[in-house]
Amino acid sequence: MAKSTLPRSTNGLGYLNLEDNVDSIWNLSPPELYEEAIRNGEAILTGDYVLRVMTGKYTGRSPADRFIVDQPSIHDDIDWGSINQPITEEVFEHLFSEVTAYLCNRKLYVKDCYAGADEKYQLNVRVVSEAAYHSLFAHNMFVRPSEEALKNHIPDFTVLAAPHFKADPSRDGTSSEAFILINFEKKLILIGGTLYSGEVKKGIFYVMNYLLPQQQVMAMHCSANTNDEGNAALFFGLSGTGKTTLSSDESRILIGDDEHGWSEDGIFNIEGGCYAKTINLSAENEPLIYATTKIPGTILENVALDEDRRPDFTDVSLTQNTRCAYPIHYIPNASDDGTGHHPSNVIFLTCDAFGVLPPISRLTPEQAMYHFISGYTAKIAGTERGVAAPKATFSACFGAPFMPLHPVRYATLLADKLRQHNTSVWFLNTGWTGGPHGVGRRMSLPDTRRILSEVLSGNIEKTTFKKDPIFGLSIPVEVQGVPGDILDPRNSWDNSAAYNRKANQLASMFAENFAQYEQEVSKNITEAGPKI
Repeated sequence: MAKSTLPRSTNGLGYLNLEDNVDSIWNLSPPELYEEAIRNGEAILTGDYVLRVMTGKYTGRSPADRFIVDQPSIHDDIDWGSINQPITEEVFEHLFSEVTAYLCNRKLYVKDCYAGADEKYQLNVRVVSEAAYHSLFAHNMFVRPSEEALKNHIPDFTVLAAPHFKADPSRDGTSSEAFILINFEKKLILIGGTLYSGEVKKGIFYVMNYLLPQQQVMAMHCSANTNDEGNAALFFGLSGTGKTTLSSDESRILIGDDEHGWSEDGIFNIEGGCYAKTINLSAENEPLIYATTKIPGTILENVALDEDRRPDFTDVSLTQNTRCAYPIHYIPNASDDGTGHHPSNVIFLTCDAFGVLPPISRLTPEQAMYHFISGYTAKIAGTERGVAAPKATFSACFGAPFMPLHPVRYATLLADKLRQHNTSVWFLNTGWTGGPHGVGRRMSLPDTRRILSEVLSGNIEKTTFKKDPIFGLSIPVEVQGVPGDILDPRNSWDNSAAYNRKANQLASMFAENFAQYEQEVSKNITEAGPKI
């Protein structure tokens, strides 16, 4: 049996009813976890000595299988519904008993770590799993304690994962064989039936999104970077909008690529690593991320390999959600401490497949609230089964699946931060111009990067802005180095009547989606939306 070279906490597994397990291995190093994962048949090595794992049936999160244990202490706080689904304490206790009995005589891998780079708001996390690769994933993705801290690590929240234990919905009260159960009173996330490691990461993020607002800290699904002068920026966006790509800028310091807090002291990374999508990843377009896929210690998830065991990032035969997980210090320009000053700029990213939103626009405080609550992007044909044409998608706070509280709670907290620190808010479209998907063309990455550079440098403030009549957005008349015809999408279409029809169609979708929030926000926020 492997023996860890790192300390084991004096706080054992008795609280998980696993005190009799004699085959638990604590805080193995990455090389040791490599050996375990390969020995267990969980992974193979690529030609660059990176660990490649296949997660089987579940190649992404399973939101229909995640439940929150409904308890009096949290009942009035949770925004219950199709996203935050309740489950009874009886169902949880039954499954907890089943899972611990199953794990009692199995080899377990324990990894102690932190969530939150700012010690004032840090959460002590323990990940216990029958999969060695989950332990390496936790090592990569969370903040790593010192050896001295490991000796007395007391978990504030534990992830207990039994990926090969399958539930019986008729007996266990679940939706399928997979389950992700979050119990705030027991401070435990119980995972079964799925090997996908994103459930581990997002489970802890969900917990932080509940705990941090109670301390007046804004919890955010965003990436963040800064420059040498401390000019920080946040990038909110749903999958496919460029959140990771645009924040990984060689000319700036990366604070984090996915999950952050904004406190009275500034911003801080919740994670200690990056979990980047690798579909169509290339050295030309994303050199920093591409380089990590060749560094030992990185995990490649569900990535196809050629006969020489080199990754083929264009192969999506198994899933489009191919991923790589690596410690953030694999990015050479990453922040040393994962913190930054209060942001000067906040960027809302969208991939507008309708081709009617400008590549960049400035938002008023009311518009910022409206679009943060809306969380708009669009799915395109071919990216998801059943999507035959561009489809508007609204995910509140640009991360609704990870937000246990009502969206307006987060939006109000964000608005307070923006106002207090005089932060500018921008809407950046990385989608289509000159027509919808299939007619127009995708915004070029060099143009997007150039626009973003002008925003972060403050140069864009020197230009004249004009107001869009439908969306009410302030559009710059000129951006140095960017073709003028793309700045106002109306001018990039050959047929202005066709543009108006498509723009009004999207405006109607915004209004229909926002109707559910109108009773919760002031009239001036509702009126900050598009006008049909």
